Amino acid sequence: MAVMPPETTPDVAHAGLRIKKRILVALTLASIVPVLVLAFVVLVLMLPTLAPGETLKFGGLQLLVIFTIVGMLAGGYIIWDIGRTMARMPGGERRRDEVGTLMSSFNKMLGTIEQQAAEINTYATRLDAAYKELESTNARLKETSFKDEVTGLYNRRFFSLRLEEELSRYRRFNHPVSVVLLDLDGFKAVNDEYGHTVGDDTLREVAQILMKHSRGINVVSRYGGDEFAVLLVETSKAGARLYADRIREVVAKYPFSHGKVITASFGVASLPDDEAGTAEDLFRAADEALYTAKRAGKNQVAASPSPQRVL
Repeated sequence: MAVMPPETTPDVAHAGLRIKKRILVALTLASIVPVLVLAFVVLVLMLPTLAPGETLKFGGLQLLVIFTIVGMLAGGYIIWDIGRTMARMPGGERRRDEVGTLMSSFNKMLGTIEQQAAEINTYATRLDAAYKELESTNARLKETSFKDEVTGLYNRRFFSLRLEEELSRYRRFNHPVSVVLLDLDGFKAVNDEYGHTVGDDTLREVAQILMKHSRGINVVSRYGGDEFAVLLVETSKAGARLYADRIREVVAKYPFSHGKVITASFGVASLPDDEAGTAEDLFRAADEALYTAKRAGKNQVAASPSPQRVL
């Protein structure tokens, strides 16, 4: 019983036709074009330069041309015969030869590679998105670690770090820097009478006043309880006192939600006006000035006493 040869798939047949076309193009470029170029070089450029007596050179040149043409034609015939064999697939009875099988396997492998490349690209996109989300989360966590939960102002930790930085700048460039501390007068009575929710609302309103009347380069923070600390960059003691007195007036006249009048006492310390070797020394000087304002009757601004200069 005769076994029918397996039919070739349409993909293999199409690949065979493509290979045939490419081989014909290669045949034209590898055989016909070089022959024409060689004939032009011999007839136009070389023969006119030979003298009539140089028959040996002329004969050798002819043999070289003949052998070259024969070699090109033989190579071209071999290429053409390979292309004709590969493309010999009559209708639906074309056989799947080794080249066709190889082409089919190559196409499948190429498809697998493309699929894997797409999966890798998708994974890289997801990884990049996850990395950006992680960066955003870290930024939010860092910002949260420096913010006060009630007022949204900077907290004591951030204020202390920035104060150290500004003191370093002062030591290098001798630029003035001031610290203003304020404490709300009678804030405990608000908490006792209205509760901590109303007390937190009062703290937030004071925070809004401070932010509204402060420059962007200044550091406004809630230092703890009803005490606020403001770091005034590039500000002398005279400028810090003017700032504190302006805030004092606004707070005293502000219509708080609970209806009570709230006032604040302020303490001011500055460099280079005051003697302070460290950030703790400067803050302590402002804190002592704050208690001076409290003892003097509250709702006022007090500055640390400047050292007496010996003339």
